[in-house]
Amino acid sequence: MTEDHPLNHDEMLAVLDWYRAAGVDIAVGEVPVDRFAHRIPAHAPPVGAAPVVDGPARVERAQDAPVIGGDPSKARSLAASAQTLEELQAMLGAYDGCGLKLRATQLVFADGNPQADIMLIDEAPGAEEDRQGKPLVGKSGQLLDRMLAAIGLDRSKVYIANTVPWRPPGNRTPTPEEMALCLPFLHRQVELVAPRIVMTLGGPAMQTIFDIRTGIIKMRGKWASLSIGQHQVEAIPTLHPAYLLRNARAKEQAWADMLSLKLKLITLGLAG
Repeated sequence: MTEDHPLNHDEMLAVLDWYRAAGVDIAVGEVPVDRFAHRIPAHAPPVGAAPVVDGPARVERAQDAPVIGGDPSKARSLAASAQTLEELQAMLGAYDGCGLKLRATQLVFADGNPQADIMLIDEAPGAEEDRQGKPLVGKSGQLLDRMLAAIGLDRSKVYIANTVPWRPPGNRTPTPEEMALCLPFLHRQVELVAPRIVMTLGGPAMQTIFDIRTGIIKMRGKWASLSIGQHQVEAIPTLHPAYLLRNARAKEQAWADMLSLKLKLITLGLAG
């Protein structure tokens, strides 16, 4: 076992990057804090009164603290007011209702062609997406590009978005509360792009868009006519490229889904 030694600047940054990738998103002190000991006042302080500070853990003023939880109804109202994708992106950039934003590097809004007839919807950004600010740019994205190329498509012919536009810590699945706060913005994104076809990637994205709890293995490859926001669209779920990287045998199923997508393009007169 090696002895402990003081870390230099680069080593400390590397450790912090490792903690962040592992989902560690809060620092703790040397002395334990009993959170249950902090009692909520029976009555709210008078308007204009100074906020109560009851220990080192609560040193910031309440009105200066970032907003962790939001109101889904306000998110729906805000999203509905966006008249263009540029406005919607700016709104999300300024939106503080979802706590995922506080731990992400940047907003991951979309990639590809906003005029495309095909919209691909992924679950959430990963580490590489968080760094670059674009969806599906890591190893999964590279496989997706090859899958698209196999049926004559590329990113100039599709539009790619996420169910949530910020990376969840440690790449965990977004919580129902986080989904509820981000879903109005995704629905509006679909309305503004107005694709003819939506393909969801992986189980969580399928369950969100199709509003079902069925597993992806049972549902993949099945077409459905969906209302996403106020937009009617033909939709198909398929396996996520990350799953295909771990399960090579499943690529046959994904290939069948891509061929089904190509046939749908021909049927709708969109191939060319």
